[in-house]
Amino acid sequence: MLSSLTNSSESTWLKVTVLTLVGLVAFSSRLFSVIRFESIIHEFDPWFNFRATRELVDNGYYAFINWYDRLAWYPLARNVGPTVYPGLLVTSGLFHWLVNALHFPIDIRDVCVFLAPVFSAFTATATYLLTAELKDPSAGLLAAMFIGIAPGYISRSVAGSYDNEGIAIFLLMMTFFLWVRAVKRGSALWAAAAALFYFWMVASWGGYAFIINLIPLHVLALLLMGRYSTRLYISYATFYVVGTLASMQVPFVGTAPIRTAEHMGALGVFGLLQAMAFGQWASHVLPARRFRQLWLSTLAVLIGLGFAGLVGLTMLGWIAPWTGRFYSLWDTGYAKIHIPLIASVSEHQPTPWVNFFLDLHALVALFPAGVYFCFRRLRDEHVFAIMYAVVGAYFAGVMIRLMLTLTPIVCICAAIAVSEVLDVYLKTAPSPEADLDADADAMLLHTNIADADADAEAKPSLNANADADTDSRTRSPAIPWDIRLLVVLPLFGVLCHFVTHCTWVTSTSYSSPSVVLASQGPNGARNLIDDFREAYSWLRQNTPADAKILAWWDYGYQITGMANRTTIVDNNTWNNTHIATVGKALACTEDVAYPVLRKLDVDYLLVIFGGVVGYSGDDINKFLWMIRIAEGVYPDDVSERAFFTDRGEFLVTDAAPPAMRDSLMYKMSYYRFKDMFPNAPPIDRVRGVPVARHDIQLNAIEEAYSTQHLIVRLFRVKRPDNLGRSQNAAASFGKKRKVRSRRVHPKTAIKAASAA
Repeated sequence: MLSSLTNSSESTWLKVTVLTLVGLVAFSSRLFSVIRFESIIHEFDPWFNFRATRELVDNGYYAFINWYDRLAWYPLARNVGPTVYPGLLVTSGLFHWLVNALHFPIDIRDVCVFLAPVFSAFTATATYLLTAELKDPSAGLLAAMFIGIAPGYISRSVAGSYDNEGIAIFLLMMTFFLWVRAVKRGSALWAAAAALFYFWMVASWGGYAFIINLIPLHVLALLLMGRYSTRLYISYATFYVVGTLASMQVPFVGTAPIRTAEHMGALGVFGLLQAMAFGQWASHVLPARRFRQLWLSTLAVLIGLGFAGLVGLTMLGWIAPWTGRFYSLWDTGYAKIHIPLIASVSEHQPTPWVNFFLDLHALVALFPAGVYFCFRRLRDEHVFAIMYAVVGAYFAGVMIRLMLTLTPIVCICAAIAVSEVLDVYLKTAPSPEADLDADADAMLLHTNIADADADAEAKPSLNANADADTDSRTRSPAIPWDIRLLVVLPLFGVLCHFVTHCTWVTSTSYSSPSVVLASQGPNGARNLIDDFREAYSWLRQNTPADAKILAWWDYGYQITGMANRTTIVDNNTWNNTHIATVGKALACTEDVAYPVLRKLDVDYLLVIFGGVVGYSGDDINKFLWMIRIAEGVYPDDVSERAFFTDRGEFLVTDAAPPAMRDSLMYKMSYYRFKDMFPNAPPIDRVRGVPVARHDIQLNAIEEAYSTQHLIVRLFRVKRPDNLGRSQNAAASFGKKRKVRSRRVHPKTAIKAASAA
């Protein structure tokens, strides 16, 4: 049977086998979190996605679209249907339905946990297809291997990381692959397929704006390079019309594609393309002199009218201006000054240089080489790759979250660079039969290109392809084997080190769920800290079903997802005033905060405190952002300057200013903290400073529960008739905490934030 296989079929089977193995590696490398911890939903946003998916599966799509979530944003609640991207949820629901229809019963929670690893295998295949269009299948296989294990992508696609990005990168790569293929072939069918994947992307992730701006930028670059063709016109016109109409069917998006500034670039390029098509038609009808005059005047009028219309419609309110999130991409200091809520999110911060090497490793050095090889070929598809590389690198430097969109093009360019090197140093001398086959293939290629691009405007592309083919057939002298080994072996060693690095980073940095922390004891033993689920379990079992919990917005999704209790604010962050009100309550004294708590009908307060075990992601470290957000709405009640010493220091010691020591956040965090250190000064292991030993008195609230390591602390809001009463638990607290303190050795207080 093997002897009957042709070279083409053998090559196809080899590609399928390699891609299958790459998919298995990509899936397996994302299972560290399940193996080391357990099958659990990670982080914060995934908990809402899980709740929403369960609602969708249990009650159907129509009920989900009309779902009014009364556990969120009390007393406002949240209308979920028009305020969520449903693509991820619908994809999980369809996957769950399909698997169960095939009589493989699986719970929807397991689908949510393993969906991102499954789609990572699909992403590797999509990356292979795109790279094969840019160079050849060999480079495509290398790119698939790189994207399968690159930490920059794994960070958002490990098992349990049930977030929109888990499927979005696959959709991004498929959209770009279909777009490149459509441009190369001038096919409306491929362009329509790209538009459908773009619609799926719009329904799944707000990052779809990257697509609808990059593709028009590619078209504009080709027009400025004088590469207008009917292929380009057919591809973009089909993609824009079908994609725009389809994207407007997503409730959360609605009319945004025709009414927001973020989409106006795509519309402008569409109009410019129509003008170019008209110009091409007019050039065949009118004399050259009249055509030149008509063309220049018409183009100037159209550009002027378009710009005036954009400005006028924006001033009239028909077209929404750029949002603060987009302004922050161009001005890194904008959000900190004008929208501290956005700036407070860690993933919105500029990317440190170390993260490029952590997430990409050796690919950082290979990336520019791949861009260089794209410049050498510079066909239409290579222009797209160069535009993607430049834009992706800029935005990844501005915002750490956008490393995710940079990683695929880095893998592609690195694969092209490695493939070019291997083509030179592993190439064997061609046989006479191979020469004849190459000549025949070249003649056939020229014939096909000439038939497809008979229009005069396609001549630049034809010449570029012809030149590239001539270069590829240029004979070069044989390279000695010792020189080949001198180049190939070090490159192979670098790639092996890249694999080792990716495995280490994935297992240590990106595979720890935020709800379960890990530390290492003095004897090397691994300890798990499960305070979050301990606290949420206590809330679910010991509080009324209608209890309202006030916590900083970071923990809202987890509280509703695991404790099934009503929250005041959550991670949706759609109402800045409501979040500022919570910040005011936490930043003010009890006298000022208590009326706010009563007005919001709060039953319990939840704070995160890492001073005992060294968990640096606690609320004290986030406190300044709470103050800044609250000050933006309540400047008469909250002042950031009041929380700094005269020397401009933000302290938690005795030298802290009264505003800090009297704030509700400070009191809840350090309440009875000194009892954890009966025979030594109380040391905050996050800030590394001693804390005052004096007793902290609470009048408006009382402690309800603190977890084993004091990471999560819950306080009950007293009713007006209970104010001033003594707390019954005061006498027993110290003894209880002394016993528990022996279970936390100081050397086990590893910074758990790195594990998170």
